[in-house]
Amino acid sequence: MKNSIRELRDQRGLSQQALAEKLGVSRQTVISIEKGKYDPSLPLAFKIARIFRKRIEEIFKDY
Repeated sequence: MKNSIRELRDQRGLSQQALAEKLGVSRQTVISIEKGKYDPSLPLAFKIARIFRKRIEEIFKDY
């Protein structure tokens, strides 16, 4: 699944570690999600969307 987390994170000036701490996950989890190697759970996807003030559909693309 493609996502725009890295771009959104960069726009906000957040490091992977800072985002991981806000989400309550490891930095490795953030890396895996950004690379599309791990699809987050629905609750985690909602947390990501809240942090970036976007809808889930705006962040995650299934194509």
